Amino acid sequence: MSLPDLNLIRVFVVLYETGSVTQCARRLNVTQPSVSYALSRLRDQLDDRLFVRRHQAMTPTMTAHQIYPDLKAALQTLETHLNSRHHFDPAQCNMRFRLALTDLGEMVFLPTILNHLQSAAPDLELEVVPLQIEDVPEWLTAGQVNAVICSRPIELRSLERQPIARDRYVCMARADTFEEGPMTLETFSQRKQVVVSGASGHSLVEDILHQMNVQRKVALEVPHFSILPSLLMTSGFMSVLPIQIANQFAAGHDLAVRSLPFQVPDFHVSLYWHIHANRSPAQHWFCQAVLEAVRSMNIPEPEVLVSRLFGQIDKPTDSGAAR
Repeated sequence: MSLPDLNLIRVFVVLYETGSVTQCARRLNVTQPSVSYALSRLRDQLDDRLFVRRHQAMTPTMTAHQIYPDLKAALQTLETHLNSRHHFDPAQCNMRFRLALTDLGEMVFLPTILNHLQSAAPDLELEVVPLQIEDVPEWLTAGQVNAVICSRPIELRSLERQPIARDRYVCMARADTFEEGPMTLETFSQRKQVVVSGASGHSLVEDILHQMNVQRKVALEVPHFSILPSLLMTSGFMSVLPIQIANQFAAGHDLAVRSLPFQVPDFHVSLYWHIHANRSPAQHWFCQAVLEAVRSMNIPEPEVLVSRLFGQIDKPTDSGAAR
């Protein structure tokens, strides 16, 4: 059996990872018939169907499962070697890069990142992948995304991490629903709350409440932060969210902020990428460009936003957000 050429290996690996001819073609910037033709050639060379269509998805055969790890590793080695031999020119780049973000990350970072990338590489394509925090290690290891911005620490030795912002959790609700002065733990636990799903990576507050054996009154769970302003304004419910986005929400709505009545440490939002990216000029440039874009925003520290949003109404104490 002869070894398939590099383009066929790319098609196999991406089709295996996406399970879709359409998504495979999109990631490789080719037409769907090109993917189908490549798959036909692979089937002839490897004497196996490789993928079977089931329920609108391309399901790998046993042979495909067996050869994927070796072909994936071979592809990464070859592409790293080829990339290292060529100078990367952003002005000539027409590649597609994939960045995983929460909707919060889209609101805070994406406009600046896009402008920065487009100014250096006008023909570049950027695809934003909705963040599923549990899938991040697999995505980065398999090369399904180029980089990830998230707040939950990811402990994997094969990943590089660069903090890009420090943030702090606060409470937010319609201004007329808050009592004067700092919030008590009893009030916090009794108020109906809108909770954002832990799949976004924002589960730290829930973890600490569980350790304290405190249960809050969850009236609604949603997958995204972006819906919070309208929900909080109409329902009178409360929500816990990072102060960076609370600052944006408060600017356009009659919403107020209070510190948490229990200690929660500040956290860092970080950019993650796989160490293999450091050996690829294109990937290295992309990660550095994202970092440059975010750093150009001069994101304020939580203490600055606390002074701006709390004023004299609710000065955080030692029982509020951790220092």
